Amino acid sequence: MDILQKIYDMTAFSDLLAQPLSLLMLGLAGIILYLGIFKKYEPLLLVPIGFGVLLANFPGGNMAVISAEAMPEIKEMNILKMADQFGIMNMLYYILIKTGLLPPLIFMGVGAMTDFGPLLRNLRLAFFGAAAQLGIFSVLIAAILIGFTPQEAGALGIIGGADGPTAIYTSIILAPHLLGPIAIAAYSYMALVPVIIPWMVKLTTSDKELRINMKQQDILYPSTYKIKNLKLVKILFPIVLIICVSLLVPSSTPLLGMLLFGNLVKEIGSGTSRLFDAASNTIMNTSTIFLGLTVGATMTAESFLNTQTIMIIVGGFIAFAFSISGGILAVKIYNLFSPKKINPLIGATGLSAVPMASRVANDIALSKDSSNHILQYAMSSNISGVIGSAVAAGILISFLS
Repeated sequence: MDILQKIYDMTAFSDLLAQPLSLLMLGLAGIILYLGIFKKYEPLLLVPIGFGVLLANFPGGNMAVISAEAMPEIKEMNILKMADQFGIMNMLYYILIKTGLLPPLIFMGVGAMTDFGPLLRNLRLAFFGAAAQLGIFSVLIAAILIGFTPQEAGALGIIGGADGPTAIYTSIILAPHLLGPIAIAAYSYMALVPVIIPWMVKLTTSDKELRINMKQQDILYPSTYKIKNLKLVKILFPIVLIICVSLLVPSSTPLLGMLLFGNLVKEIGSGTSRLFDAASNTIMNTSTIFLGLTVGATMTAESFLNTQTIMIIVGGFIAFAFSISGGILAVKIYNLFSPKKINPLIGATGLSAVPMASRVANDIALSKDSSNHILQYAMSSNISGVIGSAVAAGILISFLS
């Protein structure tokens, strides 16, 4: 009987019975994994996050991240002592996440996989990516009014940019104790772009507006400028843009700078092909794995199952919806004063969810008119949304940190 008792004590069953809320978190981990594996919703991110939640909520596994607010002395420990006392997940979290290292590395990979050509060929459409940041600042104000601190409200509002790394980076600086729920909300809504965009488009646009054919508009009102050497412009663009943004909003440089560096090594070509391959494959994939696992490991029952988390989930959805409607509204206003009309779907893609948002918008346009291919136009607004969300994050960090 003593042997059997020791075997039972060795297992996690007794601890799970003593902490029933951990069972709820294990159920949540199962839902996240189901969405990533079987529904294919952002599997590269939801699978590591879901598995991180799973690891963190088994009592005795020593894989849950402990917040610095709950145990301030953890920030003073060296790597070896931290790993020995609190496990490898805390070591990874405080080295890779708390320092703000991984989000910029992921942005570098995103930049290496992004083609700025559609943006450069349709620069006027980039303004709708800026208009789509409406959700960030609307929810920021609303969150402060209902009791969030300005820092917490800023971290919550950035979900409206529909950019996971930006949301995580902003949360690390402004409200690290909200990192888990904000990351889950940001990536969940990014995964639900194919559901949320059609829903918002249906609420805010008419069939007539959705049938606006962008190519026909270009024929009726041809552009007055042509890029003679697009290759050179693509190389100069990231250099010029980072100089301008770094002078105006220096706090956005870590994110935007790495995004534009990744794009630069892509556009240079064979001379930097090895750098491009590392940024878009090895570094990007490794960073994504560790980001997902460590963020998931912050989501224990104590930190996640509370009223504030529910408010973050709801507020994140509102920010997301406002960002889509803000871009659509900007297009509607533009169409009132311009003879050359723009399909409102272009405004709906001002989010940072590249290229999913553009593909969804293109599918909606084709469902209304089989000849109305708007993918290249939508990508212009979509790519500018990535830049816009990084700049918005920099503004929030400058004012609130």
